[in-house]
Amino acid sequence: MLGALTIHTVLVTSDGGMDNRIVVDAARTWLDGGSPYDDRHFLYFPSAVMAAVPQALLPRSVLDVLVPAGAILALTLGWACALRLHRVPLRSRLAVLGLLALAAGFAPFGQLVRLGNWTVTAVLALPLCLLLASRGRWVTAGAVVGVAVAVKPLLAPMVLLFLFARRWRALALVVLVPAVTSVVAALFLPDPTGFLTRTLPFLLTGDDAFLRLYEAGPAAVLPRLGVPQALATVLAVLAAAVGVGCAYRRWRGPGPAGLRLAETSAGLMLSAFLVSRPSYNHYLLVVLPLLLAGLPHAGSVTRRPWFWLALVPQLPGVTWPWLESGKRRAFRDSVTLCVLAVTVACHCVRTAVGDGGTGGARETPEGRRAAVESV
Repeated sequence: MLGALTIHTVLVTSDGGMDNRIVVDAARTWLDGGSPYDDRHFLYFPSAVMAAVPQALLPRSVLDVLVPAGAILALTLGWACALRLHRVPLRSRLAVLGLLALAAGFAPFGQLVRLGNWTVTAVLALPLCLLLASRGRWVTAGAVVGVAVAVKPLLAPMVLLFLFARRWRALALVVLVPAVTSVVAALFLPDPTGFLTRTLPFLLTGDDAFLRLYEAGPAAVLPRLGVPQALATVLAVLAAAVGVGCAYRRWRGPGPAGLRLAETSAGLMLSAFLVSRPSYNHYLLVVLPLLLAGLPHAGSVTRRPWFWLALVPQLPGVTWPWLESGKRRAFRDSVTLCVLAVTVACHCVRTAVGDGGTGGARETPEGRRAAVESV
């Protein structure tokens, strides 16, 4: 099935997909002496330009095959890392059926492959980072996140996890790796401050009629329903702040180390998706494998019905009246994002007070501190 998806993508896309083409064209523009930030849809750090140069040097026919295959590989490896984080064998039924469910039952999976979006780097990097952290290799985990942020800044909210854990050397790598690589790369660009003067203001205002149609965050969706933009932004920021607070409570709560790492990280990332501009439905693939792989744990958020109900709007082949148009798809995506974020946040609070599938048993403060220090 993954092979069929790859072949179909090869046949219907060029340059590996529309989103991949934006980054590759930026690298080609730089090689031709121009500024990558002349294209306002290029929303990456200068370091991403250098990361895209190898693709820019390849023939387009090669990219048509290489990028979809690479995306499928990254998604599969990310799922494997999520499984190992929860100590699930790679030869188990969950390993096989879970990947099948993601590919066949979650529409953004196929969309991500067809677009060739670099979100696949975060889908692989986040579970790999948490797997390393669960085994005590926090510095290496920080380096993984730092490299992923340098390629695409999607995992920037993971800075908070390293703050929660007080892993200062790892935190330094998360910040310094993208900062240093971007500064060095910017020195080779004709417009070294392009990201600060063009891209950053664009991200803060989100003033793009095309991108707004696909943004799932409340700050973009609520104004389309008549809510004033300022009020929508305030509500999104407040929701994100509450989500971060719930994630911190989950970090301090009980449960297996892998499950706490996964659910804390999911809470942080979903909170960021609520307030970030842009925020697309395929961003959910960054957190979904982490949560789905925790299904064997009795205290997992996947044991709550609202987790599964949140995913219903993303079932492929289901017709939703008045929402099938591409211009209205964001409303479906926003429902999934908001319901999933609220579900994870409520689960984090309930688990923190001892009701995490353990029969309501409460931990002692000493046991809780020992559980946190074990990670």
